[in-house]
Amino acid sequence: MDKIKKTNININKITIAMLIALISIGNINAQEMKTEIPKISEFPSGNENTGFEQYFSGKSWLAPLTSNKDLNVPMFNVTFEPNCRNNWHTHTGGQILIAVGGVGYYQERGKSARRLLPGDVVEIASNVEHWHGASPDSWFSHIAVECNPQTNKNTWLEPVSDEEYGKAVNNEIVNFPYRD
Repeated sequence: MDKIKKTNININKITIAMLIALISIGNINAQEMKTEIPKISEFPSGNENTGFEQYFSGKSWLAPLTSNKDLNVPMFNVTFEPNCRNNWHTHTGGQILIAVGGVGYYQERGKSARRLLPGDVVEIASNVEHWHGASPDSWFSHIAVECNPQTNKNTWLEPVSDEEYGKAVNNEIVNFPYRD
């Protein structure tokens, strides 16, 4: 009988050790996993936007679409995870956004936000304070066209607060001016 008890105790110890090992392996794998970006457009998602992450709440990805500097039209596909948006900012030379996937928002300071769907185009005049990003429950991608690249400079301002974001996405302008 003592031999059976010792065997059961050893089996319990082995089982506990195996469970701890499996849990540890699972945690390591979970930490090493990267966010999987769903395919929401035909454009590449690019790499995680670590160079500008301090200007975004949440993760974004950046894919250069043009490389010929002689053409003078820098274009990038920017992909935002749900709830991600960039800080308030301006461009001295303006910017054009073309929504290509998911659902997003664009807002100029002091105005109502506009909901963006694939095909929507936003023309942003020079030095207009604005932000853009994903809706709370959808990924979002847009092509960003840098206007007047020889002189265009970004000025990054404060983050869009959760309160500003919540108000913007709940009080949006639904009928975008260029949508049929």
